[in-house]
Amino acid sequence: MTTNTVTLQTAHIVSLGDIEEAKASIKPFIRRTPLIKSMYLSQSITKGNVFLKLENMQFTGSFKFRGASNKINHLTDEQKEKGIIAASAGNHAQGVALTAKLLGIDATIVMPETAPQAKQQATKGYGTKVILKGKNFNETRLYMEELAKENGMTIVHPYDDKFVMAGQGTIGLEILDDIWNVNTVIVPVGGGGLIAGIATALKSFNPSIHIIGVQSENVHGMAESFYKRDLTEHRVDSTIADGCDVKVPGEQTYEVVKHLVDEFILVIEEEIEHAMKDLMQRAKIITEGAGALPTAAILSGKINNKWLEDKNVVALVSGGNVDLTRVSGVIEHGLNIADTSKGVVG
Repeated sequence: MTTNTVTLQTAHIVSLGDIEEAKASIKPFIRRTPLIKSMYLSQSITKGNVFLKLENMQFTGSFKFRGASNKINHLTDEQKEKGIIAASAGNHAQGVALTAKLLGIDATIVMPETAPQAKQQATKGYGTKVILKGKNFNETRLYMEELAKENGMTIVHPYDDKFVMAGQGTIGLEILDDIWNVNTVIVPVGGGGLIAGIATALKSFNPSIHIIGVQSENVHGMAESFYKRDLTEHRVDSTIADGCDVKVPGEQTYEVVKHLVDEFILVIEEEIEHAMKDLMQRAKIITEGAGALPTAAILSGKINNKWLEDKNVVALVSGGNVDLTRVSGVIEHGLNIADTSKGVVG
């Protein structure tokens, strides 16, 4: 099937060919993650066929390993010799760290001071130098750029990069391999690399696939940009979906998103927590907040039912790197709500 005219508009940024090349490039590194049907979301909630794409089972516990490994694979020998550097709240850091370890490259990771302990420890576990700097990602990024310039290191961007987007887009190819007649795909969004890559892959084969981005009400720069048709920042508070806590989306990712994504859904923090609890309780899936965003959108009832009922739907569980204290807090909160509800219903 030929690439449609819509994806041709974004081909100068990332193309189906880039994604197919990435698939071959990262095949020795990544795990082809499972796609499982959720009977609860299918029968009880949507009356459709809802499948969960489990990137929480990817090496490093997140989809980010795909993009990081593809980017690093495309560096020159000179760039590899001088070393690489990245700024990340955690998942991208682990993807860069593991790839660097596998290829024998020196890597430095700069993380915000607020980065979850689980992600800090996991990144250090790959033998990578970790620096904690900055109260938010913006401050972290600026410090990382200074270090890169001083030491001649190559920056591995977490999302606004052709090779990173192409790596994430391999998820779209796997979805099509498993469900060629998929109708709706729901994706968590931060900086936009994941949804840009997946949208490029899917729309190249079938422009009618409905692609929905999901963000927190607290942080939704990409959704704001999408509807204003201009690159816009948005962050009013932190979010439990810390992997998607990106105030300003990428310039390149935005260009792809504005052409290929169909709509955005915003969910509140309680809806994200509820989705995390439901995935644990009903599907036995441990997910971080960002990974629960698509399920939260489904459970919230904010998605028009015409994209769900009698449709083949894929909700992406993007990662599972969550602190145990956060998990226990979500469970405790869920139990308190259940106890309260029990009392009210009588």
